[in-house]
Amino acid sequence: MKLFSWNVNGIRAAEKKGLFTWFQKQSPDILCLQEVKATPDQVPAHVRNTPGYYIYWNPAERKGYSGVATFSKQKPSQVNNGFGIKKFDSEGRILITEYPWFTLFNIYFPNGKKDQERLRYKLDFYEKFLSYADTLKESGKHIVVCGDFNTAHKEIDLSRPKENEKISGFLPVEREWIDTFIDHGYVDTFRHFHKNPHQYSWWDLKTGARARNVGWRIDYFFVDKKFLSHVHNAFILPDVVGSDHCPVGIEISV
Repeated sequence: MKLFSWNVNGIRAAEKKGLFTWFQKQSPDILCLQEVKATPDQVPAHVRNTPGYYIYWNPAERKGYSGVATFSKQKPSQVNNGFGIKKFDSEGRILITEYPWFTLFNIYFPNGKKDQERLRYKLDFYEKFLSYADTLKESGKHIVVCGDFNTAHKEIDLSRPKENEKISGFLPVEREWIDTFIDHGYVDTFRHFHKNPHQYSWWDLKTGARARNVGWRIDYFFVDKKFLSHVHNAFILPDVVGSDHCPVGIEISV
């Protein structure tokens, strides 16, 4: 199976830039999109009804903001749109789909740059997500988590670590949470296969950073340790354009 994750920064804009031509060519088993910024009725019919896929949406209550969507060739046995906490679920950041082999989290984690209140919201969201995932893992389920985490973990994961030490997205407290997440038994699949630097998934559009590869790796696939043997490859696709992020993915056998 091939699973992709992509923060498209607006599905309507990305569709005009070739998102679904690329999608149809790649034909992944599952595609998880973040920051879709739309409801199903706001997108073209071929997006709402992509042949061969079951499609699930979780738009934010606020118009044109956040939102996630999951396209799956196999119908999940169950779909959940949140953690059961209003302040998190209302922003349309969560889709959880159950399969025979694993539970898949498609998540657009909050950005904490606006102010201290949003940073606290982001950290609280992290903690609630971890508790929710751990509960499922402890019940015997395998866990696959993908999406925009809005945090670069190590210095290798962004071009200019020293300049960004005090910027949300690379704050010690955010990076420490990823350490905790890993300590709880989850594996960063890309770093499991690739130790080389200069591998990024987001670039600032305003400064033309992508052309210079001045970027951040903030989009991930994590799996629980027991499921790692099923993962055969993890990758980033920096040549795929259409957003300020690029797709990331894994190949698995089940």
